Amino acid sequence: MRKVFAITNQKGGVGKTTTCVNLSASLVATKKKVLMIDLDPQGNATMGAGVDKNDVEHTIYDVLVGNCNAEQALSPSSAGFDLLPANGDLTAAEVELLDIANKEQRLRKSLSKIRDQYDFILIDCPPSLNMLTVNALTACDGVIIPMQCEYYALEGLSALVNTVNQIQKLLNPALQIEGILRTMYDPRNSLTNDVSAQLSDYFGERLYRTCIPRNVRLAEAPSYGLPVLSYDKQSKGAIAYLALAKEVLKRHALEEKQTIEA
Repeated sequence: MRKVFAITNQKGGVGKTTTCVNLSASLVATKKKVLMIDLDPQGNATMGAGVDKNDVEHTIYDVLVGNCNAEQALSPSSAGFDLLPANGDLTAAEVELLDIANKEQRLRKSLSKIRDQYDFILIDCPPSLNMLTVNALTACDGVIIPMQCEYYALEGLSALVNTVNQIQKLLNPALQIEGILRTMYDPRNSLTNDVSAQLSDYFGERLYRTCIPRNVRLAEAPSYGLPVLSYDKQSKGAIAYLALAKEVLKRHALEEKQTIEA
């Protein structure tokens, strides 16, 4: 069961890029074929995957505006997954897409020819609801939402759920919330536990059991252009993302079984 997931949250600093890079690497470690798409003009996911964003011939910008196809823009990463990189050029895509027909469908259409080559495609989204994020939500099957367990994060989550519902109605009927991922998690904090309980009550099985802890190794790894699994596979961060990958795979094995039985 091949899946495309957008990793997004309209709030910045919640671990979107960290999750995209490290979940991609962890899925590769389980022998899955993975493509990671950097859809943020900052290009942090590209650099975190060991690719110099300023030294690539083609980027996701070129794919979106039609300068090349997706296959021509692929770069290998340090962790074994394929990458559609991004850099500052992507900022211009917002303006250029305005004059292109079916602008919300550009990414979906671009991926159609290569989608079947991968078990999972993960999209790192910018921390805002813009045309790039809309393209990601239109192209994906599900949304993975990383969030910190704090009250401001709950407000942002509510806005994102509304956005997902609107995209589902207007552009992508198959879109659903794949899962809520608690990041920078500290169980010693009473506020963390309160918010975590609220998430469990509201989202139920959509809340991943795996929590990503605050971890120095997770913060250090991007500066070496490595996912934490390559940087320090014994760290708590690496172990947590491996657990998340296994949870994602377990969910989809169950979904596939239910689909076959139906």
